[in-house]
Amino acid sequence: MLSELLNTDFRPLDRKACDLYLSAVEQVRPAQLALPTPCADWTLHGLLRHQVSQDEGFAAAARGEGARLSHWRDGDLGTDHVAAAKTSAELVTAAFAEASLDQEFILPEVREGGGFPAALAISFHFVDLVVHAWDVATAIGAPWEPSEELLTASLKVAAIVPDDGRGPGASFDRPVASAPGDAPGRRLLSLLGRTP
Repeated sequence: MLSELLNTDFRPLDRKACDLYLSAVEQVRPAQLALPTPCADWTLHGLLRHQVSQDEGFAAAARGEGARLSHWRDGDLGTDHVAAAKTSAELVTAAFAEASLDQEFILPEVREGGGFPAALAISFHFVDLVVHAWDVATAIGAPWEPSEELLTASLKVAAIVPDDGRGPGASFDRPVASAPGDAPGRRLLSLLGRTP
């Protein structure tokens, strides 16, 4: 599975995941920003700010500047959360487009020291968007309808997420049990510690 991921250009999928995520964000009204999300300790405002920070951090990593933690922590929603989300999505999409798949991305929020191959790093950003789209949609009671293509690719990435480093406060919680006949979306959420 890892070999397949390393040989996949996730940039087109990441752009589609951005669209999925932004379609959920566009439905969030300012009064809803204080609502809780499925991510423990995060309101919608906190989750959206986190994703802006992640977009900025991944964009910096694509430019070879990912080691600076400030790139991963300074996301700001300003007075327009939708505009902030769109701006950061455009920033990271452009940075990924200019990056070489032969380079390494330094991702201090994922692991201290060392880098990740670009394809794998972009796959991390991709799966985050797909799942955070569910978090946002769930918080506001909106539908979450990723395409089969997004779900198939996300399940492959989710399958390699290690068990160590999971738990409260981490990117993903421990896997939740799922039934053999569960739909792909439900299996994805369960694999990444969400309770559908």
